[in-house]
Amino acid sequence: MLVRWILSLVIYAVALIAVDQLFDSFHIDGFTTALIASFVMSILNILVRPILILLTLPITFVTLGFFLIVINAITLMLAQWIMGDAFVIDNFGIAIVAAIIISLITMILNRVIVDTVT
Repeated sequence: MLVRWILSLVIYAVALIAVDQLFDSFHIDGFTTALIASFVMSILNILVRPILILLTLPITFVTLGFFLIVINAITLMLAQWIMGDAFVIDNFGIAIVAAIIISLITMILNRVIVDTVT
């Protein structure tokens, strides 16, 4: 269980670095910062995300779940607010695009790495 969580943190950090390489308006200082951001995101996903999902349940239902991308973008923006200048997202639009790309990268890498290792 712990190994799986640590692998997930590393995979999320790799996804953050990949998005950093793709967009000038998304900046993260380095892999260590990406790992810290991954940890912050995991805490936000445990504490804040369920509340956001509950509050936006009608919108999520009407949009057939696509509003969850907006919730992921909100948690990304919260993480960058917590981390300060080491993790910068210029605007909410790039946060939405980043949330989509991060979700795709983590989904693929989780299937390839985590499911194989554990």
